[in-house]
Amino acid sequence: MAVEVVASAAGIGATLDEDAAERPTVPLPFSQLLQISVYWLGINAIMGGIGIAVQERIPDLVPIGQKGIYIAIQGFAILWVNILVQPTIGMISDYTVSRWGRRKPYIAIGATLDVVFIIGVATSNTYVSLVAFLFLLQFSSNFAQGPFQGYVPDLVPEKQVGLASAMVGAMQTIGFIVGGIVVSLAYILAVPPAKPDFTIPLIALGVIEFLTAMGTVIWVREGGAPRGRAGRSWLAIARSAWATDILRERSFVYLVLSRLLFFAGINVLTGWFVIYMNQTIRPAPEDRFAILSVIQIVVAVVTALSTFPSARLSDRIGRKPVIYVACLVGGLGLFVVAVAPSFLIVLVGAVLMGVGAGTFLAVDWALMTDIIPKAASGRYMGISNIAVAAAGTLAGLLVGPLVDVVGGKDALPIGPRVAFAAGVAFFVLSAVFLRRVDPRPRAQRLAAEAAIAG
Repeated sequence: MAVEVVASAAGIGATLDEDAAERPTVPLPFSQLLQISVYWLGINAIMGGIGIAVQERIPDLVPIGQKGIYIAIQGFAILWVNILVQPTIGMISDYTVSRWGRRKPYIAIGATLDVVFIIGVATSNTYVSLVAFLFLLQFSSNFAQGPFQGYVPDLVPEKQVGLASAMVGAMQTIGFIVGGIVVSLAYILAVPPAKPDFTIPLIALGVIEFLTAMGTVIWVREGGAPRGRAGRSWLAIARSAWATDILRERSFVYLVLSRLLFFAGINVLTGWFVIYMNQTIRPAPEDRFAILSVIQIVVAVVTALSTFPSARLSDRIGRKPVIYVACLVGGLGLFVVAVAPSFLIVLVGAVLMGVGAGTFLAVDWALMTDIIPKAASGRYMGISNIAVAAAGTLAGLLVGPLVDVVGGKDALPIGPRVAFAAGVAFFVLSAVFLRRVDPRPRAQRLAAEAAIAG
């Protein structure tokens, strides 16, 4: 029987009928599955493009020999908006009643603000203004992402979860690469000795993100009915996103930690690749676009191709074994990049990381939707995506200081190599936390626990 859990005298944390909602049973047409996932392309296009632009621009805005520290600081500065906004707005969307449905108003508002704030990022000329607009961009992006993530649990039946998860993973990867390629066009357009100007490419990514968001608003149908507020204020509902009742979902907590560490490992490469190439491989300026494009396209193809077979395999042998393989392959790939003597060996390592990332993206999302309470999907999926949002910051806190301390003011090649080798630990720890996750669907797990207790 569903119960209402009220968390302590603070009056927060009320969660009503979290187990009442079951996964949908009506299969979705492929067009709906595609539309549910395509907004990830727009979101990750922005993040992929900004990652390159930030690595190129911050060294010109900060003291010599301190670029790693300053990049890590900007990541830490925006971490808190990632943590706070997405779960809170996701929770509010679970209860929202509007003529557009419960998710779409937030997607429309967030996507519109994204365009405004990315213009600010593109035109910033100081470190402080750049970080300020990155902060605002993360706010608006998370404002949309929290509610958007509720669509898979809202709409996708159990038999299609693997396919939907694979499509989400593929779109995230394709988006990240699209962003990287669009922003890398600045290298072609730059006339030596002038440095690349990322203004137009970044604004173009804002337009791409806005269009994919509007496609979601127009064409995605709404899922289940909003949850009842039971007389609570919106402030109480917002605060309840952070109620301690979520700690009882132990499998969910451990999976979030595993997810955080895996994506931190991936971010060691994606978030610091430009720094690594410039300081370790040291290509000629005219070769940068070709190198970035080759890496991005090859990794994108490998990652996308890995998602669908991995999803199908996880349906047969279970989610966790496939994720363990992803951790192993991802860690091996990062180590190969760390010790690579040439660009070709870097490419081999990047391909291995692409296989690991595609495998993880395809299966992790499916496992997450299996184990969360369906009625509170906005809240739980919002919290789960903190792992993605915080992963870059966590990677930066390790990589940034190591690049500066080991590499020194002379920017020695050993700095990024040591940092990347240390990053392999993220994949190891991801597998360790995954061991504590019970992969059974939540309803099945609760029924088993009730039978044992009874």
